[in-house]
Amino acid sequence: MKCPYCGHENTRVIDSRPAEENNSIRRRRACDECGKRFTTYEKVETIPLIIIKKDLNREAFDRAKIEAGVLRACHKRPVSAEQIARLVDEVETEIYSREERELPSAVIGESIMNKLKDLDPVAYVRFASVYREFKDVNTFMDELKKILN
Repeated sequence: MKCPYCGHENTRVIDSRPAEENNSIRRRRACDECGKRFTTYEKVETIPLIIIKKDLNREAFDRAKIEAGVLRACHKRPVSAEQIARLVDEVETEIYSREERELPSAVIGESIMNKLKDLDPVAYVRFASVYREFKDVNTFMDELKKILN
């Protein structure tokens, strides 16, 4: 590992420990040349995942988009940041466990809605209203009836 301070090629690992709930390894390193310390993170490289959008455009999977959508749905709701992070982690794990290189965005949306339904019904309806593009009050009411039954 190259030292970010002096560019020297030889560095030593001082300490290694799991990070990000055992999804990566945090390594403390020291440069043999300048003596400065720095941290690196090692993560397993996953297959690149392409999301097929509703309009059939393709784009790279972006976890931040899921986080942003769930955060908007949970705005001013009694849902903790930890619960949101756990939900996003579960969705991401579910997506990658499918081991597909391309995945329709509908699969992700349905997964998020299923998890939001159990977490907070109001957040679920908010997310569903945007995701399913409710056109009128009747479609909104149909979704509410599904929750109430």
